[in-house]
Amino acid sequence: MSDTHFQALVIGAGTGGYPCGIRLGQLGVKVLLVEKAEIGGVCLNVGCIPSKALITAAKRVEEIQHAGDMGIQVGGEVSVDMAKLQAWKAKIVGKLTGGVGHLLKANGAVVVKGTARLTGPNSVEVTGDDGVTTYTADHIVLASGSRPIEIPGFAFADEPVLDSTKALALQEIPKRLVVIGGGYIGLELGSMFAKLGTEVTVVEAMDQVLPGFDADAVKLISRRLKKAGIKVLLGTKAKGWEKAADGITVTVEGKDGAVALEADKVLVTVGRFPVTDGLGLDELGLEKEGRFLKVDAQRRTSVPHIFATGDVCGQPMLAHKATYEAELVAEVIAGHNRVFDARTVPAVVFTDPEIATAGMSEVEARARGEVLVGKVPFAAIGRALTTGESDGFYKVIADKETREILGVVICGPHASDLISEAGLAIELHAEAGDMGLTIHPHPTLGEGLMEAAKAALGEAIHVMNG
Repeated sequence: MSDTHFQALVIGAGTGGYPCGIRLGQLGVKVLLVEKAEIGGVCLNVGCIPSKALITAAKRVEEIQHAGDMGIQVGGEVSVDMAKLQAWKAKIVGKLTGGVGHLLKANGAVVVKGTARLTGPNSVEVTGDDGVTTYTADHIVLASGSRPIEIPGFAFADEPVLDSTKALALQEIPKRLVVIGGGYIGLELGSMFAKLGTEVTVVEAMDQVLPGFDADAVKLISRRLKKAGIKVLLGTKAKGWEKAADGITVTVEGKDGAVALEADKVLVTVGRFPVTDGLGLDELGLEKEGRFLKVDAQRRTSVPHIFATGDVCGQPMLAHKATYEAELVAEVIAGHNRVFDARTVPAVVFTDPEIATAGMSEVEARARGEVLVGKVPFAAIGRALTTGESDGFYKVIADKETREILGVVICGPHASDLISEAGLAIELHAEAGDMGLTIHPHPTLGEGLMEAAKAALGEAIHVMNG
């Protein structure tokens, strides 16, 4: 086999690409991984990991400011050295991306830096620092990810206009920030900056923030945004911006007409768009479903030996879904009989408090038939009270006849760490009684899921049964 021919060639080394390369190497498949930017893609470098590092730091600032509630006295004002914070974040990113690079190499995957373009059904042209090289492969995996959506009047090339990448790299904390888009990215970053002392205004075109999320969770988050001093303008669209004597002026328009918002920066978080352009896919006739590539249960495109993983092949555009698909595709290429059969892709929003979901929403479940719903507040759980954070709830949704758990919503501290039990329960077709009769250690936040499952059956001990 030549140096330019591989059994598999993966385009993109993000969460939909590098796990595919590692798994292919484990399975003895000769694989080439092509990445035009950095190993780890958006998630590890400019997305999931750095954002959660900064969100955690901002949360720590808030905790220190309220330490007096526990009798802990902290002298003086809390200050943030943004340069040191960015350096700490960069160290975390470097450790993770370096580890991924080592794992790829250790498993025999070849990594090439450059921009890839398909020039035929089995050939890929890679343009790098050393010129252009054409590689051939028996199988090709498209894991090119997504990019932030740019809206008219707000070009990311303009210094005051931020996408998530630019926002996470700021060396100074802005005094005033307008966030366009009240989805999960906008609220996560907006809340983070607010904790660091920024005056934040969120502009959302819909009539609620977090469209599509559980109504009870949205209500709680909306209340907490207000408590944090974050101004939210609903049913409002951003029209443009211009320089002002002190910063910029962002013009928005709602039901009461146009309003001028004074700011230093404007962050645009209205969604992400799959990166499929520039790859030569149209010439090969790969079919699409809307803006995404059409794939089957094995993540094969309309050209069967070309696969797609992650953001390019449909919602939800989440890193863990991309990784699941990446490993699946690797095993299919290696000859294993696998299909995408996950019953749920859990989702997490790192607001304050966090929101985590698995399975159906209450609305979806009720549309399907009669359900049982158990809802327990964090305030009823002893461990939550001992942490000083008891705002939130656990919700378990089960089929009324079969008692099978259909969905779970957790809105509260550490919801992101608690939701995996719900995901496992749904994958195993567990009933509410299974979760309710599983002994959970005390005192822990995990007890809330047990209690909510019991509440769905009318058997809760620490709250009144409905």
